[in-house]
Amino acid sequence: MLRDYRAPTVVHPSIESLKPSSQSFFSALLRRGPAKKRPTQIPSNLPKGLYMYGDVGSGKTMLMDMFYDTLSPNVTSKTRIHFHNFMQDVHKRLHAMKMEHGSDLDAVQYVAADLAEKGSVLCFDEFQCTDVADAMILRSLIEGLMSHGVVLVTTSNRHPDDLYKNGIQRASFIPCINLLKTRLRVLNLDSRTDYRKIPRPPSGVFYHPLDRAAVSHAEKWFRFLGDLDGDPPHSATHQVWGRNIVVPKASGKAAMFAFDELIGKATSAADYLELVKSYDAFIVTGVPGMTHRERDLARRFITFIDAIYESRAKLVMTTAVPLFELFMSRSEIDDALEDGRKSGSVKEAEDHEGVDDVMRQLMDDMGMNMKMLKNSSLFSGDEERFAFSRALSRLSEMGSQEWVERGLGMEHLGGLHEKESWQRVRSRWKEDSM
Repeated sequence: MLRDYRAPTVVHPSIESLKPSSQSFFSALLRRGPAKKRPTQIPSNLPKGLYMYGDVGSGKTMLMDMFYDTLSPNVTSKTRIHFHNFMQDVHKRLHAMKMEHGSDLDAVQYVAADLAEKGSVLCFDEFQCTDVADAMILRSLIEGLMSHGVVLVTTSNRHPDDLYKNGIQRASFIPCINLLKTRLRVLNLDSRTDYRKIPRPPSGVFYHPLDRAAVSHAEKWFRFLGDLDGDPPHSATHQVWGRNIVVPKASGKAAMFAFDELIGKATSAADYLELVKSYDAFIVTGVPGMTHRERDLARRFITFIDAIYESRAKLVMTTAVPLFELFMSRSEIDDALEDGRKSGSVKEAEDHEGVDDVMRQLMDDMGMNMKMLKNSSLFSGDEERFAFSRALSRLSEMGSQEWVERGLGMEHLGGLHEKESWQRVRSRWKEDSM
């Protein structure tokens, strides 16, 4: 039981112990196959972790946050972090190790010890593996963490057996899947209800079309969310891995830019994560509709949405099309509708599960349903379908009055106490994302 668990003291391996054993030229020639790695011993008293998976909005993140916030006092150190942020940190540390000590050592085990020092309970949000570089180190990394007594709790959109599906050299990833299933209790949280999309009063942060009123809409929200008196509008530059990311217009904790000025450029998750550490609110203007020909733009934009959602920041947008046409053009929607009718997934009076009142009306106008969208052949794979569905779910929640008012210290929500509580949540997220 975790309540009675005492994690062992972390002992770093020496650099020399991580290097391959020296051998003569002839023994190297005679040896068959790669050198075997030193076995990693996992303590017999290590409690089982948790692996919670389910579709978008099924409550995975909420349950993990509750678990993290209510851990027993004997857990003196803990970490909660988005899995993407975690892997970026791991690769940075591995790169630094190799620059300092060369590439001929098992740097993963040293990095695992470093990370274990940060917390004996490690909570991941959105565990997934889509990158071969991650796949090749994950088993060794997780084993290393567990060998230092770290208990893992994670959420994911899929069962462990479906991780890294159809990935390059997937056979090398199977031992990691087996490790997760053996050392973590796997829980299915699938639900027919997307709790993020339970109807809430809309806040009016999203506006279309891109007419004159769109300009005043963006400026109004920038004035409201920024600090024009204490910090007049100015451009700001942030450094990410030696590159400059320019925010054309910033004030206080609000940043404003056109879609093409950030998403339209070759930016990545690392850029967005740096920005959400610096700002609490984002005003993005001129968001276009993105068809199958602009899938790279759509993927970057979804990554940006995920970064904002995870950091609990606020998002204001002016868009060329309604939200439900952001990732599919009208003609693509018509084609998907026709496919849905042929396959039987589109029926008259079928309930649009998990869609709020505003979006349900849009879908009714177009004759769509969520099942049809998820099963559309327009998406290249399961990961893309899930990312699309999750983005719409998160946009729905971020467009609610409840989301926008959170942390503003409004009297009916608790005033200053509510504002300070929200700031603590943001501060904790920033610390865990370091």
